[in-house]
Amino acid sequence: MAERSTKLLLDNKEMIGSFFEDARLLGIMAPVKDYQFCWHLNSSLGMDFRINDIEIQRTNKKRNYFFAVYEYNEPAGSLTHYVYNNQFDGEYLLPEFRHLDFLWLMKGDEVSDESLQQTIHTIKAINNVQLVVELKAEKIKNKENLVF
Repeated sequence: MAERSTKLLLDNKEMIGSFFEDARLLGIMAPVKDYQFCWHLNSSLGMDFRINDIEIQRTNKKRNYFFAVYEYNEPAGSLTHYVYNNQFDGEYLLPEFRHLDFLWLMKGDEVSDESLQQTIHTIKAINNVQLVVELKAEKIKNKENLVF
């Protein structure tokens, strides 16, 4: 009797949907190094962004590209902040947003509109920050690039 093998398929759409379910995302234009930007965020917002073990790797034209991710967990509650570097060696994590240097993802707890606007206002006050804009998940073509 021949054995039948079962293949399990991963439902990427469902996984991506649940990843962004409670998330807010900011796009930031600030032509500085990622560690300098996070230092400014830590100083301005009283946060403690640290580079973490998550690094997003993409391969294009037989080359590997590595996008750093910084993380900060709020001490009260379950809100986690992630700052992604959108660019590495001429390649983009979200190619549809080439003009953005960083992406800031907030997930794990609800972020009110008022809190988000206050964060945007504080980021805009940082030296070298040229633009801060909220990105709606449904407008992002390559959402899967942000899922880790």
